[in-house]
Amino acid sequence: MSDQRAATGVIVLQRKRRGAELLLLILALGAAIGAYALVGLAVEGKFSDNLWTYAAGMTLLVGLAHGVVRWRAPWSDPILLPCVVLLNGLGLALIHRLDLAKDPGSVADASRQLMWTAVGVVLFVLTLLLIQDHRRLQRITYTAGLAGIALLILPLVPGIGREVQGAQIWIRVGGLNFQPGEVAKFCMIVFFAGYLVVKRDALALAGRRFLGIDLPRGRDLGPILLAWVISLGILVFQRDLGTALLFFGTFVILLYVSTERPGWAVIGTALFVGGCYFAYFAATVLDIRQFSHIANRVNAWLDPFAHPDGAYQIIQSLYGLAYGGILGKGLGEGRPELVPLAKSDFIAAALGEELGLTGLMAVIVLYGILVERGLRTALICRDHFGKLLATGFAAIIGLQVFVVLGGVTKLIPLTGLTTPFLSYGGSSLVANWALVALLMRISDYARRPPMEPTAIVEDAQTQVVVRR
Repeated sequence: MSDQRAATGVIVLQRKRRGAELLLLILALGAAIGAYALVGLAVEGKFSDNLWTYAAGMTLLVGLAHGVVRWRAPWSDPILLPCVVLLNGLGLALIHRLDLAKDPGSVADASRQLMWTAVGVVLFVLTLLLIQDHRRLQRITYTAGLAGIALLILPLVPGIGREVQGAQIWIRVGGLNFQPGEVAKFCMIVFFAGYLVVKRDALALAGRRFLGIDLPRGRDLGPILLAWVISLGILVFQRDLGTALLFFGTFVILLYVSTERPGWAVIGTALFVGGCYFAYFAATVLDIRQFSHIANRVNAWLDPFAHPDGAYQIIQSLYGLAYGGILGKGLGEGRPELVPLAKSDFIAAALGEELGLTGLMAVIVLYGILVERGLRTALICRDHFGKLLATGFAAIIGLQVFVVLGGVTKLIPLTGLTTPFLSYGGSSLVANWALVALLMRISDYARRPPMEPTAIVEDAQTQVVVRR
C-alpha cells in the first residue's frame, strides 16, 4: 500500500460511514422483523405471541453491536454488520416457520436460536474489545495450529465424541452439544496466515514448467502434503467431507494468494480430487467400510432417484425448490417441513421453496457481498499477515456457502455443513459472529489513516487526496 502510494502520489482516505451503517442496520432489522411477522400471519392468521419480544431482543442486540463498533472500531467496513444482521434475521424467521409447521404455536427452536444470537453478539463485542490489533495474533501462530488440530481430534475422544448423521464431528459436555470444528477454523486460519507470511518467499520459488504453469519445487511440497493428509484423516476418521474440503480448500487458497503461483492451486485441486476418488474406489471396489459414508454421498449425488433411501433429503430438497419456482410460495405458504433437517443442513431448500429462486439468489448476493468486503479488506490492508487473515476469513465463508448450496441443489455431493448465519445451531452461529468481528477489526486497521506523518521530500510528486 505504501509503495503504491509513493509511486502514484495518491493517498486514499476512507470515511468512517457509521451513519450509512446505521441506516443499513435499520433496513436489515426491518426486513428481519417483517419476515418474522409475516410467518405468524401466514401460518396462524395473527402475529406470533413472541413477536415483540423477538423485535425488542434483536433491536437491543443490533444496537449493542453498532454502539461497540462506533466506539472501538469506528473505521471498520460499514457493510459487513448489516449483511450479517439480515442473514441472521432471515434465518430466525425460517426457523420460526419450521417451528410452526411442526407444532402450531411453538417457538421453541426460534427462541433458542435467538438466545444463541445473543451469545454470538456478546462474543462479537468481546472480540472487538479484547483484540485491539489483529497483528498480535501472529505471535500465537504455532499455538493456534496445535489448538486447531486438537479441536479437530476432540470428537474422536471416547466418552465425549458423538456421531450424528454418520459424521463424528460433535462433542457433548455438561449436557451441551458442541461442534469444535467451528472454533478450529479460526485457529487454523491464524496458523495458515502466520506460517505463510514467514515461508511465502521460499514457497514462491518456481520449479519445472508444465503446460505453461510454473509448478513448485519438489522440496517445497511438504506443507501441502501435510495439509492433504490431515484433510484425508478428517475424511476417513470423522467421515466429514465438508470439513475436509473447507480446511484444505482454505489452505490452498491462502497458498495461492501468498505466493501468486497458480501451480499450488493446480496441485491442491488434483490432490483433493484424487483423495476423494480413492475414498470412493476404496468403498465401492475394495469394500472398505470406513469409506462407505463417502460412497453413499457420491451415489446419492450421481443418481438420487436410484437410491431413494440414501438420497431422500436431496430428492425432497429438489421437489421443494421446484415447487417454489421463480418467486416462491411466500413465507408460511410452502411445505418446507417435508425436507429432513430443514432447520440446519437444508435451510436453503426451505428458503428456496418459500421465497423462490429470486429469494435464494438475493441471499447468495448477500453472501457474495460479505465475501467481497472481506477480500476488499485484504486488498487495502497494510500488513501481509492481515491480508492473509482477511483472505482466509472471506474464503472460508465463500467455500462453506458454495459447498452447502451446491449440495442442496445437487451440484456437488452433500457435505453436512451448515449455512452460515441462516442454519439452526449454536456452534456455527456463535463462531461466525466472532469471525465477522475479527474481519471488522482488520478492516478498522486497514481503513484507518496512517498515524505516522509522511516525511516531506524536496521535489516530491504532488500528492492527490481522494475521499471515498
